[in-house]
Amino acid sequence: MEQVTLAGTPVEYFHICAFFNSRDEEYDVLNPFYKEGIEQQEKIFHIVNPELADDHRHRLGTGGIDTHRCEACGQLAILPWQQTYLNEDGVFDKDKMLATVDHLTGQGRDAGYKRIRIMGNMDWVFLGFPGSEDILEYEAQVNEVLSRNRQPAVCVYDIAKLSGSMMMDILRTHPLALLGGVVQENPFYTPPNEMLEELKARKQEA
Repeated sequence: MEQVTLAGTPVEYFHICAFFNSRDEEYDVLNPFYKEGIEQQEKIFHIVNPELADDHRHRLGTGGIDTHRCEACGQLAILPWQQTYLNEDGVFDKDKMLATVDHLTGQGRDAGYKRIRIMGNMDWVFLGFPGSEDILEYEAQVNEVLSRNRQPAVCVYDIAKLSGSMMMDILRTHPLALLGGVVQENPFYTPPNEMLEELKARKQEA
């Protein structure tokens, strides 16, 4: 299996949860991952808060990425939440998003890129959008999509927005975790089928 690296660390799996205390910390850690993908002629998809898209481009630029050139040639795509996680009514539809991830990875391959790297900023989960309660089911199910297509994705979470129980559940849906700038195999990872059964039982008990 081909490997990618995150800040020099080999990645054997495809689904990473990354926890940060600040945006400065986030970009200090992730910019080398993004730049590596650009230098290796890979396709980069970034899903961001539309209000921070220009700031995202600026921070990529300070990390050594020519965002104007990369967007112009199609190597870098910066997409807003409303074109990905959320539908036209501002609702999270996990099945639609799973299909979107499948499409994005296939689209990159069809364009001739050997690998596609996806980053999703997850702050929308905490803004009260309808359907956001399905996020754990989505995070469990997207493992299969990423593994089937053999493409890596990083889900970025702000530690300040997470309760202890939510952080543990997020950890359990990702085979890799990035904490303190280091990627580690996640000892709390729960296989998707097992996690989905537990989530189903929780709903029935509620």
